[in-house]
Amino acid sequence: MSPTTTRPRTPDAAGETRPTSPVRIMLVDDHAIVRQGLRSILGREPDLEVVAEASTAPEALVVVRHARPQIVLLDLKLSTSSDAEGLELCAQLVAEHPEVRVLVLTTFLDEQLVLTAIRLGAKGYVVKDVDTTGLIRAIRDVARGESAFDPRSAAAMVRGLNAPAPREAATSLTARETEVMALLARGQSNGEIGRSLYISETTAKFHVGNILRKLGVSRRAEAVYEASKLGVI
Repeated sequence: MSPTTTRPRTPDAAGETRPTSPVRIMLVDDHAIVRQGLRSILGREPDLEVVAEASTAPEALVVVRHARPQIVLLDLKLSTSSDAEGLELCAQLVAEHPEVRVLVLTTFLDEQLVLTAIRLGAKGYVVKDVDTTGLIRAIRDVARGESAFDPRSAAAMVRGLNAPAPREAATSLTARETEVMALLARGQSNGEIGRSLYISETTAKFHVGNILRKLGVSRRAEAVYEASKLGVI
């Protein structure tokens, strides 16, 4: 057998060395032209490789199992029916594929939206008007296990963290529902919530239903978003 050869590591512009094995990236965006543009941009970088694409949340959950990306570049709005579909997908990806790192790339910039995405497990948040250099830097940072934000997203997150909680937060949910809400924000299922709080899965489901009703939403990720805006979590 001939000896195995290892390709050398090459320094980047900052003098850091990166492995020649490219970072595997999956694009999740409902606009084909956006995915094509991202594929073209990222394809120019020798250390990055787009290995899969998806346009909907259900498709993404199927494709990610086969493509095994290291990073999912995720838009938050994947349809006209909901602004939070991407948040829900983020939570599912993190829960079902903890080895995958989610980097949000979206047009939406809102203090609580950034906070909610991070609470649901995203490793970074970048707005789509970021320049190419900033996007590539964010991807590389996330690939190294770091967090990544463009300046506007970072500022929005700081504003969200510093914003005073509104008065409604004190009365919108019961103490138990607030506990359940905190576990929802971690992406836990009804069964996991039940085990964490020593209650039955049926009781956990009942509390989740009450939370959705009180917050006027139909999806768990939307509940996390609304609770963040209210200052509950």
